[in-house]
Amino acid sequence: MLTLASTPTLYPLPNKAIISLTGADRTSYLQSQITCDVTELQAGDASLGGHCDNKGRLWASFWLANLGEQLLLLMNQSLVERQLPELKKFAIFAKTDIEDASQDWQVFGLAGEGVSHWLSEQLDGNNLWQGGVVIPVAAEHALLILPKEVTPPELPLGEESTWTGLMIQAGVPELSAEHQGEYIPQMVNLQAIDGAISFTKGCYMGQETVARTKYRGGNKKALFTLAGRATEPIATNEVIEMQLGDNWRRVGTVLSHWQENGECLVNSVINNDLEADTVFRIKGQEDSRLQLQPLPYELND
Repeated sequence: MLTLASTPTLYPLPNKAIISLTGADRTSYLQSQITCDVTELQAGDASLGGHCDNKGRLWASFWLANLGEQLLLLMNQSLVERQLPELKKFAIFAKTDIEDASQDWQVFGLAGEGVSHWLSEQLDGNNLWQGGVVIPVAAEHALLILPKEVTPPELPLGEESTWTGLMIQAGVPELSAEHQGEYIPQMVNLQAIDGAISFTKGCYMGQETVARTKYRGGNKKALFTLAGRATEPIATNEVIEMQLGDNWRRVGTVLSHWQENGECLVNSVINNDLEADTVFRIKGQEDSRLQLQPLPYELND
């Protein structure tokens, strides 16, 4: 299956978008909109997070980075058309400018053996670097957000699809437009990733649903990684089925995927009580077979 490169490798990510918040009220305004605690982030800090509608359904999952005088939200490009107007909806009452600033930035994944050592030689005290920021994602995995005019580091280049596979293995959710408004944050495991949901920060959009799910339970779904073989191309939002004797039943859809030489990795939101040896397939690909993989973190409510 997919393995880590033997040296630090740079993965250009042209399909990522950057939303920028500036102005005196940028922190307090964003604090009232998203799941993570913006006030806890100092310059150079970053966190995974989510932006919900008033029913607690996600408009977007993203990485939030604090550049000091500017906050950046990094997300899948396909989310911006619907998510940005929702984020700006109440900004007329705050001193903050919110805009799609993707044209000003370039985004890279950074992964491979020795990444932590390489970064320790580049950074000085925090994760601000070359006018941008480094976001630690997992062991030997990071994201780089750099100004468009900055020359990227001279490292071997990898494919965007490989980075997607690495993030699937790391259990990091990435929504696309096909899944906006479909999942609450706990269904994509944000509660299991340090800092992605704060249950003490106070009110934000969708907070009542998120808190009720934690304290009263009731969430029966989670984001899982499936690995196996599929000879035909897989697409986002394709149906995933589970085997029940001689029959197959729909259990979820594809959030993100990686394929190479017949092997594949898929992220999907499915029931969280399935047996570890459950067999899955991609609907319409009768010869495909997928199985659950261990998550790199513990699930909780």
